[in-house]
Amino acid sequence: MKCNPFVTSDPSENRKRHFHAPSHIRRKIMSSPVSKELRQKYNVRSMPIRKDDEVQREKANGTTVHVGIHSSKVVITRLNLDKDRKKILERKAKSHQVGKEKGKYKEETIEKMQE
Repeated sequence: MKCNPFVTSDPSENRKRHFHAPSHIRRKIMSSPVSKELRQKYNVRSMPIRKDDEVQREKANGTTVHVGIHSSKVVITRLNLDKDRKKILERKAKSHQVGKEKGKYKEETIEKMQE
């Protein structure tokens, strides 16, 4: 039984909302994880897929065929970088570095607190 009466559980309604989603929601739907090499290089775990990105599937037999695959089932192996995408990567990496420092006490502050 559904909990929220304001959200529909009708399958056709959900499909319609999925396929007619606005760009800010579609960006989340079309995101996929980044390979380990790119993750170390750019400090980013996932990115929205674009047209010229290279992706790798887990069980590929080597042939090139256009098939519909969900974005969460692939890994991005090569990013197509333009100036806007470089800005996005820099912004994400910067926030990632700030997040590592956030909430952690350094030795100097601990010593000052104990005195």
